[in-house]
Amino acid sequence: MPTSRTPSARTRPLAALLGGLLALAVLLLTAGTASAHDVVTGSDPADGSTVATAPTQVSVTFSDDPQGQLSTLTVVGPDGAHHEQGQATTQGSVVSVPVGPLGQAGRYEVGYRIISSDGHPTTGSVTFDLTTPSAPASTAAAPGPAAPSGHAGHEAAPPSPAAAAGPDSSGGGVPAWVFVVIAIVVVGGAVALVLRRRA
Repeated sequence: MPTSRTPSARTRPLAALLGGLLALAVLLLTAGTASAHDVVTGSDPADGSTVATAPTQVSVTFSDDPQGQLSTLTVVGPDGAHHEQGQATTQGSVVSVPVGPLGQAGRYEVGYRIISSDGHPTTGSVTFDLTTPSAPASTAAAPGPAAPSGHAGHEAAPPSPAAAAGPDSSGGGVPAWVFVVIAIVVVGGAVALVLRRRA
């Protein structure tokens, strides 16, 4: 005479599946948090601010330390001219670049492109408005004859990707919650199939 399964024996596979689902969800959520891209936490001048004095340097601060040797900043004026001078430098989570004379009042866009601490590229931009342009560059004897507009000599800081990208357009990666939902659906379907066969 076959022995019937007790309720506890029948529910063991279900408990094991649910336990595995919970462990998978925790793993995916933890991995998603650990691989989050660096985000902007501040800038100088502040994003959206209005300044009366033209800055001689601009900087962007991130939530973690980017891979500094690959960071670039561009400064584009209201006429489309570039005003960054030299290479961007990184100190901890702050990326900065010197700025030449800003000869026009109006909105300036600081475009950035970094390699986040998780290895993914992150691009975006912040802006500030200048009310008083810089004085004429007669006293600004620069280290070289490069024009302040910065049209040449900035191959290492390509402006297009950073300036054209919207705020914080992160390069790649699917949010972890998508995988959690997929895992729940798959495991939930498997549980339902097992229960149907046992009914």
